[in-house]
Amino acid sequence: MPSIKISGLPVKTEHCPTPAEDSFLLSGTVVSGARQAAFFTQLDWVRSQCLNQLGFEPYPGTLNLQISEKDQPAVVKVFSHPGLPLIPPDTSFCAGRVYPVCIGSIPGAIVLPEESVRVHEKGIVEILAPVSLREELQLKDGDRISLAVRL
Repeated sequence: MPSIKISGLPVKTEHCPTPAEDSFLLSGTVVSGARQAAFFTQLDWVRSQCLNQLGFEPYPGTLNLQISEKDQPAVVKVFSHPGLPLIPPDTSFCAGRVYPVCIGSIPGAIVLPEESVRVHEKGIVEILAPVSLREELQLKDGDRISLAVRL
């Protein structure tokens, strides 16, 4: 199975689409988040399911992207697919879905919590990755980046 090393950690790259595969670009502007994702991404069941389904354990937290109005149809396209489920071991936690993406050569996933616990306004998506994308790519609020989304 192909892998790369990011910040010294081996990461499987099988989920990174190549241009020939069924993928499309989604662009957004980096924005600060609600600072609640670190707790969620470090839950044992989330880490385990991400490793099994995405090939990596998520870094504590997410990168938040504000998607422009013109790119909103692409977000609707993504969320119209079932994605990969994140199913909690008990009902005290919310379920969610993840959608594999790549940021350059870094695998990641858009994470979509169930609607009752979403903290972001429409147009903001949260990205899981095996590393801090802000640090790895030297991103700051206001920077624009693109994701290759694979459905």
